[in-house]
Amino acid sequence: MLSVVMAIHDTASGQTLINRFVTRPVAALFLFLHVASRSLMPHKNPSELSRSGSNPLSRLIFASRWLQLPLYLGLILAQGVYVFQFWKELVHLIEAAFGNQHALDILVQSIGYKSNAPVTGLNETVIMLVVLGLIDVVMISNLLIMVIVGGYETFVSRLNLEGHPDQPEWLDHVNASVLKVKLATAIIGISSIHLLKTFINAENYSDKVLLWQTVIHVAFLFSAIAIATADRIMHPVPAAPHGGAGH
Repeated sequence: MLSVVMAIHDTASGQTLINRFVTRPVAALFLFLHVASRSLMPHKNPSELSRSGSNPLSRLIFASRWLQLPLYLGLILAQGVYVFQFWKELVHLIEAAFGNQHALDILVQSIGYKSNAPVTGLNETVIMLVVLGLIDVVMISNLLIMVIVGGYETFVSRLNLEGHPDQPEWLDHVNASVLKVKLATAIIGISSIHLLKTFINAENYSDKVLLWQTVIHVAFLFSAIAIATADRIMHPVPAAPHGGAGH
């Protein structure tokens, strides 16, 4: 393998390929991390720099956290897809409420509802399943917001939202442990919605599907309890100070 690479490197075309697909991307990556570390870290004099141990390698490793930025930007795009999906389902629901049979057929197919008689109008079950689907989209969107905002604040850079009127309440004390507990709780809520949709439409599912969805939901519950318990053990709440001697 090494001889093949050396043979390719000896040719002009091989040098071009290596320069294009290996050297340039790696150089661009290191340049990006170097610029990020120099521009985003506070300037220090040499004595402070030596005391803090912030050598070029440390700055490079610390700046590598910015590689997560495209991931969070991708989640923002995924959030946009969920918004589009939400409005599409809502428009179909409104159209079906006004008697549009095509929109009703799309809704019935999307929720997996089946009936012995043809569905010619909205009924309580169809409306409930569609609304639960909309709630499911909203809860997943909330989960995305927690991951994007909390993850960026925890692992990439501070958002500096202190004093902002729209700052989320949970962002004041967010850290990796709190974020894990909140994500586990959100996943339980999403699983509950899915399980409720399955039970409402139970006649269209086999007993095996119902059983496994219930087991998975219970597994999520125990996982969240385990995460919260581990967080409580690792970060115990300090006891409240006692009153005076007379109390």
